[in-house]
Amino acid sequence: MSIWSRIGDAIAALREGQGLASVFDAFRTPPERSAAFAIAVIALGAKMAKADGLVTRDEVTAFREVFHIPRAQERNAAKLFNLARTDIAGFEEYATRIRAMFEGESEALSDLMEGLFYIAMADGTYHPSEEEFLRRVAEIFGFDERRFRRYRALFVPGAERDPYDVLGVAADAPLGEVRAAWRQMVRDSHPDRMMARGVPEEAVKLAERRLIAANRAWEEISEARG
Repeated sequence: MSIWSRIGDAIAALREGQGLASVFDAFRTPPERSAAFAIAVIALGAKMAKADGLVTRDEVTAFREVFHIPRAQERNAAKLFNLARTDIAGFEEYATRIRAMFEGESEALSDLMEGLFYIAMADGTYHPSEEEFLRRVAEIFGFDERRFRRYRALFVPGAERDPYDVLGVAADAPLGEVRAAWRQMVRDSHPDRMMARGVPEEAVKLAERRLIAANRAWEEISEARG
């Protein structure tokens, strides 16, 4: 069953009176988790759009760049987006359920954060409401301030960017430790590794920006240290 068929199941659950947050509880193992990842991006993206106050064509286009939605499933994806916006459950409940679904697998949650930042920046503007929303989701996912700054540096033009933050190491870490962090980040960005974490094949392009940033950070640090 495709991830887009599972979206139809989520819509049916909503129409039967269930909250969308409860849908995540059913998707804890492969292949359901790939469907849950897609639904999580749609649902949290919808809540973020509500916080921002409007949905722009750019944001819709950005979502399509991350997920290649079959034409036959476009209506279901749109319905889910609209239902999530009006669902009585708040985004914090969504985020909490999603964290439980990926308990102990922070990289899957990291992939999701990157997807949300990608969509948030689609219109070229980083709104204060989006900053507040994304920061709170990051907190619920268990990411500290440094990790949040890393996401922001990857996606927000002009944001403070520290190469050590990008690689997640201390500024005084030995060069060998920095190199190991860079290599790990490259490995984690491989499509096979991402799909093993529950990221649908359609969304592996989320790693492109991360990989570019990791390589640039390593180059900056290694050149600075001679």
